[in-house]
Amino acid sequence: MTELTFATGVVERLQHAGYVALFAGGCVRDRLLGLEPADYDVATSATPNDMKALFPRCHTFGASFGVVEVLGPRGEDGEWLKVQVATFRTDGTYTDGRRPDAVQFSTPQHDAERRDFTINGLFFDPIAGRVDDYVGGQVDLRARLLRAIGVPQERFAEDKLRLLRAVRMAARFELTIEPLTWSAIVAMAPQIAVVSAERIAEELRKMLLHPNRAKAIELLVESGLMEQILPEAFDLKTIGHTDTESTENVIQLAEVSSSFSVLSVTSVMRSSSLPFALYFAALLKSVDAPTAGKIGKRLKLSNEEIDRIVWLTAQRRALHDAGELKRSVLFPLLAHPASRDLIALLRFDGRMADADVCDEQLRIQPIEVLDPPPLLTGDDLRDKGLKPGPAFKPLLEAIRAKQLDGELRSHDEAIDFLRFTPLASQ
Repeated sequence: MTELTFATGVVERLQHAGYVALFAGGCVRDRLLGLEPADYDVATSATPNDMKALFPRCHTFGASFGVVEVLGPRGEDGEWLKVQVATFRTDGTYTDGRRPDAVQFSTPQHDAERRDFTINGLFFDPIAGRVDDYVGGQVDLRARLLRAIGVPQERFAEDKLRLLRAVRMAARFELTIEPLTWSAIVAMAPQIAVVSAERIAEELRKMLLHPNRAKAIELLVESGLMEQILPEAFDLKTIGHTDTESTENVIQLAEVSSSFSVLSVTSVMRSSSLPFALYFAALLKSVDAPTAGKIGKRLKLSNEEIDRIVWLTAQRRALHDAGELKRSVLFPLLAHPASRDLIALLRFDGRMADADVCDEQLRIQPIEVLDPPPLLTGDDLRDKGLKPGPAFKPLLEAIRAKQLDGELRSHDEAIDFLRFTPLASQ
């Protein structure tokens, strides 16, 4: 059974019991755009208690907001099917700028009017095959417009994250943001600071992982949101002014957007186990590694992502002029688990020839050449009577470099090297 079939069955059962039940929100929008929805949501006149009586297998963790998650059989992918079903409602005040303090069960029209954007305020009856549109969402979809429902400032005041959601959806669906909605976003951009770091990071993640990420970056900068959430990424203070520095910033923005298009192609060709870390590192083009780490912690990214971002930032220019680098410099970087991400950054930064050199080396050099077992270890040094101390690390690094450069080829040659290097006497 597919999720669509299961969700349609939930609607049919609710309607058969005498309730109004409709597909709601994003799944309707996606189907009207000819896209396959990621999931299906149902809105209904049934209360949570009514739904629990109809669907014994359900979760009621959102019942205070009128939301019940109905559980179904396993789907085609082997995962349990589930559909969120919410009672039609109107929202009270939003004291925290995130969620309503209270809700009141209501009608389909009032439910549509409390949603964020007209394209998300649509309902669809899968049994009758009918779209119910109380907010002009179909007209805006045809016009490729993203418009806030009602007064834009009021919609954004209710949930400040909607400022970022507007940018993400406009980029994702290639929509123009309606002028009054755009003006509200620009005016209210500083208020994004009240949103939690985790929610901001999740919106950034969705933007950067989508193929239209370049457009999202442009809108973030032009709206002033980028200056609020990632002030370290660009010098944005003069964008919008008519001076030389502003022109340079706009040019930089255009270059970054163009580079993101290149990176999107590269990422398809060379998969990354942490794609968000790659795109995020690309965004931090003018940031040093310590600052990148602080940004990652501020946004509460995973430790694995932060480590990857910091390494990519620290090594961003290490492969410049790759064809001229010694093997002792080149090979350790190519042997690193994130080497293909580092090469992707070369292309992002316009270093195509360097990227080609690195790709060729990865193609022709086996891992045992890029990262061979060391000729000597610390135990070997101790066996030769050297006392452990500060000199151990540079001595082992010197031997390793000569090994990779082909100047030392065996354990015995490395031992002979010890006799003549001043490092061994320190």
